[in-house]
Amino acid sequence: MQGVFRLEEQMPNIKSAKKRMVLSGKARLRNRSERAKIRTAVKRVRATTSAKDAEEQLRSVVKLLDRAATKRLIHPNRVARVKSQLEKHTRSLTS
Repeated sequence: MQGVFRLEEQMPNIKSAKKRMVLSGKARLRNRSERAKIRTAVKRVRATTSAKDAEEQLRSVVKLLDRAATKRLIHPNRVARVKSQLEKHTRSLTS
């Protein structure tokens, strides 16, 4: 499990604390990966110049964002703001 433990952290003595350290390390890596996936998808929508492509990508990004808000990976208000910005961008391409 490379990347789960940080070098500056000390190893706990209590068994439950060791387990929490491993589990939170795995969760941290999983969350980092999910956030990176979302950021990349958002950038793709913003970089798109075609209205049709933007609408298709927007659907998948909204799905990712909603799932992240449900799991509290990203704050729901931030998700709403990003979705609104992306929809505004997509509408500007169609006109």
